[in-house]
Amino acid sequence: MIGWAFISIATLMICLFYFYPMIQSLILSFHSGTGVNLQFVGLDNYVRLVQDPVFLTTVKNTVIYLIIQVPIMIILALFLSVLLNNKTVKLKGFFRTAIFLPCVTSLVAYSVIFKYLFSQDGIINILLIKLVHISEPIQWLTDPFWAKITIIIAITWRWTGYNMIFFLSGLQNIDESIYEAARIDGASSIQQFFRITIPMMKPIILFTTITSTIGTLQLFDEVMNITKGGPGNATMTISQYIYNLSFKYTPDFGYAATVSYAIVILIVFFSIIQFKVAGDKNG
Repeated sequence: MIGWAFISIATLMICLFYFYPMIQSLILSFHSGTGVNLQFVGLDNYVRLVQDPVFLTTVKNTVIYLIIQVPIMIILALFLSVLLNNKTVKLKGFFRTAIFLPCVTSLVAYSVIFKYLFSQDGIINILLIKLVHISEPIQWLTDPFWAKITIIIAITWRWTGYNMIFFLSGLQNIDESIYEAARIDGASSIQQFFRITIPMMKPIILFTTITSTIGTLQLFDEVMNITKGGPGNATMTISQYIYNLSFKYTPDFGYAATVSYAIVILIVFFSIIQFKVAGDKNG
């Protein structure tokens, strides 16, 4: 009873602010209508979902970000963590802080900065024209392909340092004697990396991959502030579509709730795949 008394308030708050809204949003997904004038429509919203071309476009865009950006970010974060865990590297504290700093910057602020950097007359195009001698500025924000590349660069810049910290903490918990034994047996640095580091870092790699997948599937701020989902709907994500359904278009909170549950389904789907690929018996 004493134990339950200690956790009762926290449990009540979790139920009130987490589970209750989740249940309410699920109930809401079976309703439709303008604003708060909602009526029960059963599974009509879910039928509409699979036939909605805008929704299908946002799913395609979000999955493209996911399958390209997440692997690049995880590999880059792992490489940087191994590099900065090396005892011979000088100024490790400075480089660790510099790489980690982007993830504590304001989402809106850094998105706006990226928008100006990658504008037609921004510093990126100026440098490319002067150093690479491209014939004309790249349309980073108005071309569907380059707009996606800009979003991928932005979110990679921001979140690589965040994952690097997890990898660093994991590397520092690996017993140095294991590497010493491998070196005595004649294992090269590459062999040590793939035969010792990767297997022992597997739980952390799985964790960072899943959290990065969840974050990418919920991507909103960068797209909203850099491209506003354009050109057309070429960079719009599922989260931005939910925002548009709720506040930009004629408000349809029921259908917006249905789309939000599509994100839940995608998160569960990709998480199961990652558990299976990683060979986790609890997946």
